[in-house]
Amino acid sequence: MKHVHNYIKGSRTDYNTDRLDISNAEENPVIQFSNWFSHALDSGTFEPHAMVLSTVSENGNPSSRVVLLRDFNEDGFVFYTNYGSSKGRDLEQVPKAAINFFWHELEKQIRIEGVTRKLDPAVSDAYFATRPRESQIGAWASQQSEVLSSRDELDQKVAELSKQFEGTAIPRPPNWGGFLIVPHYFEFWQGRPNRLHDRLSYTLVNNKWLINRLFP
Repeated sequence: MKHVHNYIKGSRTDYNTDRLDISNAEENPVIQFSNWFSHALDSGTFEPHAMVLSTVSENGNPSSRVVLLRDFNEDGFVFYTNYGSSKGRDLEQVPKAAINFFWHELEKQIRIEGVTRKLDPAVSDAYFATRPRESQIGAWASQQSEVLSSRDELDQKVAELSKQFEGTAIPRPPNWGGFLIVPHYFEFWQGRPNRLHDRLSYTLVNNKWLINRLFP
């Protein structure tokens, strides 16, 4: 255990792969995000679309988990989930979220904050139809975030549903679908030496993006 604490207390990494300045940043943060995402993809970053999603309950309790980004455009950022899950319930009560991308190999981080809303059911239907059949069955079988008595219970439900849907197209469960995060704040972080990192924020003010450099 001591070596774990020694590592946590003493680990140091000096970042020096890139730099970020207002002069070379896009005026539109969605384009800036797209450029950085393309760089992460081309660099072979493992699952660059993995993001930490943070929500807050109606009682003010925050929680975070890793989910996958499934689409983005000028309207916002899309992910899918069981609406009855803890994050689904949080967003039903408090329709606000923050997401975070961290690409260690590139020493880059992106924070995004915004309000949320459910996607049109037809959009969720179209995406659900593209999922692997096993994942479609899993969406029906899982009462996400609820207590599960054993793995055997889940495996049995999967087997029963596989038989039920055998030879037929699997419809989207009514309690499963997408959320759109409509951003009003972006922050792009580029690691730099001596912890003097580059940070640029984009804040939506009167439908225009205001860019500022932040202290590290």
